Amino acid sequence: MTDSASAESEFPAEMLHDASDALDPLADAEEGVVKNRAKVGSARPSSLLYTYGPGAIMDLPGFAVMPAGLDDWAPIWKRREHIPSILEPRLLNVVRLHLGPQVDALRPYPWQPKQGAMSKEGADLGIPARVFPQWFRCTGCDYLGPLPRFSYTNTHPFRPDLAQFTHKSCPGRGRQRPGATSRKRESPAVPAQHLLTCTNGHLDEFPYTLWVHRGAKCPKAELPDLKMRDANVGKSVGSTILCASCGATRGMAEAQGAVGRDKLPPKCRGRHPHLGAFDSECGARPTLIMMGASNLWFASTQSIIVMPRTDAEEKEALAARLRVELGVGQVQQFGSQVEVIRALATAKNIDMSGVTDDDLITAIADVLTPADSEEVRQEKLAAWDPVELLVPEWRYLQKPALFPQQQNSSGLMVTEMQRGSGLYPKISRVVAVNQMKKVNAVLGFTRLDEMDRVNDLTSRLVKLTRNGKPSWVPATEDRGEGVFLQLDLDAVTTWENTILGTSLWEAHRAAHRNNFRRRFSETAKQVDPDTRLPAPRYWLLHTLSHILIREMAMSCGYGAASLSERIYGWTSTQQREAAAGLLICTTASDSEGTLGGLVALSEPTRLQGLVVSALRRAARCSSDPVCAMRTPSDPEDFLHGAACHCCSFASETSCEKANRFLDRRFLLNLPTVTGDSVPGFFGNSDVL
Repeated sequence: MTDSASAESEFPAEMLHDASDALDPLADAEEGVVKNRAKVGSARPSSLLYTYGPGAIMDLPGFAVMPAGLDDWAPIWKRREHIPSILEPRLLNVVRLHLGPQVDALRPYPWQPKQGAMSKEGADLGIPARVFPQWFRCTGCDYLGPLPRFSYTNTHPFRPDLAQFTHKSCPGRGRQRPGATSRKRESPAVPAQHLLTCTNGHLDEFPYTLWVHRGAKCPKAELPDLKMRDANVGKSVGSTILCASCGATRGMAEAQGAVGRDKLPPKCRGRHPHLGAFDSECGARPTLIMMGASNLWFASTQSIIVMPRTDAEEKEALAARLRVELGVGQVQQFGSQVEVIRALATAKNIDMSGVTDDDLITAIADVLTPADSEEVRQEKLAAWDPVELLVPEWRYLQKPALFPQQQNSSGLMVTEMQRGSGLYPKISRVVAVNQMKKVNAVLGFTRLDEMDRVNDLTSRLVKLTRNGKPSWVPATEDRGEGVFLQLDLDAVTTWENTILGTSLWEAHRAAHRNNFRRRFSETAKQVDPDTRLPAPRYWLLHTLSHILIREMAMSCGYGAASLSERIYGWTSTQQREAAAGLLICTTASDSEGTLGGLVALSEPTRLQGLVVSALRRAARCSSDPVCAMRTPSDPEDFLHGAACHCCSFASETSCEKANRFLDRRFLLNLPTVTGDSVPGFFGNSDVL
C-alpha cells in the first residue's frame, strides 16, 4: 500500500509447491531456461481488508490463489529497511484484547515497488499467496487431477494476467478416428470448484477419488485418472466425476444439502491452506462449499475514527511506540537509564520533543507492566461490546467547544453547522466532518457464519499464524470526509417506547429468532437471538442512513458504493449514555483524502432539501404495495421489513449490517399488511 489512491498490493506465489510446504514467495519457479515470474496479480488494500484477506480465495484469470498467513510475510518485511506501522493505541488495545498481549503493532499491507529499468525480479514483493484450490480440470479433455500434473507458465514481466496452468499432451474430447494421426495439444486448466469446510474454519480439497469410488480404493489402479464432466442442462444438477480406470461415476449433486453431508467424510482433517498447516484435532463435520461461495470467508475487522488524543492517550501512544520500535527486551535492559532510552528512541525517529523525563519514565513503566493473565483477558473479552469503539467518537461529537481546539495531527477536522430553517425539527444537530482518518485492523476471519452470528468468538476466529499468536496484524489507514446527523434523543426515546409494543416489532423479533434457529452452523444455536437484535432506534437510523446514501450519491460526486455508514444507535446503560446519530462518510487510501463533495452537502440549504427529497423518495417504492407491506411471518425469517433493492438496500461496501435491520415504516407512516398504524418517526411524507 502506498500513498497513491491507485496503490495495489501485489501477489507473488510459489506455484509448483504443495500448500503444505513452507512458502518462499521470493523463490520463483523455473522450468528449463524460461523463468516464471513471481507476481500473479494485484489488489487494493480495501479489497484485501474486506474481501480477499489471508484465508480467502482470489479468483485470478487463469487460476485461484489464497493470500498466505502472517508467518509467510516475514521474508517480505526482512527486505525492508524500515517496517512501517500504524500507531493507534485505542484500536491496538482492542486487537490485544481479542488476540493476546503479544500483539504489539498494526502494519499496513506490503506493496511491491514499481519496477524500474535496473530493478531485479524478486528483490522485493508484496503479499505472498498459495495456489488454492490445487485440483484442476483440463478444459480440453476434462481430466481432473492435482496441481503437479499440470504445467505452469508466467513469463511476461508486465502481464501477470497471462499466468496459467496447462495440461500438456491433452488428447481432447471424443474418439480418435481409425488411421488418424494422434495430435496432442496443450489446453488451459481451471480450478476444480468443490471444497470442504467446517465451522472451525478449516478448508480442504474435495476428495474426488474417494468420492467416485464411494470411500473405497479403485480396483484397477492405485492412482486412477479422473475426469470431471459438466452435466447437460435439463438432465441433472452439478458435475459428474468419472474414473477412467474402472469406469465408476458419481454426481456431485449427491454431496449437496443435509442429506449429502452424511455421505462426506465424517471428520474434518483440520487443514488451514493459508498457513500450510493442519490442526491436530477437529471434531467438526465437514460440509461441501463452492469456491466462489459468499460464506467461504467473512472478515473479522474493527475500525475507529482517529480523534485528538488526551494527555493520557498521548502517554499511552508513546509507550506503544517504544514497544514497537525498541522492543520490550531493550526497554527492560535500559529502563533505568532514561537518557539511553531517549537516545535509542531518537535514533528510531521517535519524536521526543516535548517529552519530559517523567513522561518517559511513565511510558517505560507502561511497557514493562505485566500483561493481564489469560483468565482476566477472557473475562474482559466476554464482557466486551463493539459499541465501546463508537462511544468515544459519539462523546467527542457532543462537545462542540472542543472543535476549534482540534489537533490537525489527528487527521480529524469537524465543524458545527447551523440548522436550516426548513430542516426537519427532529434532526437536532448537523456536524460537517471536513477531514477524518479511519484505521481498520484485521482480527482474523470466520467461515460459514459472519462474526456477529456467533457468540463463541475466540474459538470460531480462524488464526492468522501457525501458533495462533501473531505479534502484529494487518491494518489500513484511510482518509476522507463526511456528514454527521444527530436526532433528538428525547423524541427517539418516546418513539422507540411506542414501537416496542407494536405487532410489527414483534414480527421482526420472531423472524430474528427463527433466523438464528435455522442457521446452518452448529454454533449459532448457542446464541440468544434477543441479545443480537438491535433496538428500534438502530433500525430507524440504519434506514435513514440508506436513503440518504442513495440521495447523496446523486449530488456529491461519489458513487453510492463509495459512501459508507457509521451508526451511533444504542440505549442507555450503566456504562454509557444513549445515542442516536449517523455518520455518512467516504474514505480513500490517498494521502490527501477526498475532494470535499460530500461534506459540502452539510450546508443548511442543500442538506434540508436533500433530507426532504430522500424521505419523499422513501415514501414510495416501485415494488409497492408488496414492499411497503412486507412483514415477516412464520415460517419466514428475513431480517428486514418494508425495504428492498428498489428503495433502501445499499451495496455491501456501504452497509455495516449486510442490508439487515431496515424498514421504511420506522421512518414514515406506511400501511401494514394487517392495516395497523405504525408511527413513523418523521410522520407523513406529504407534510414534509
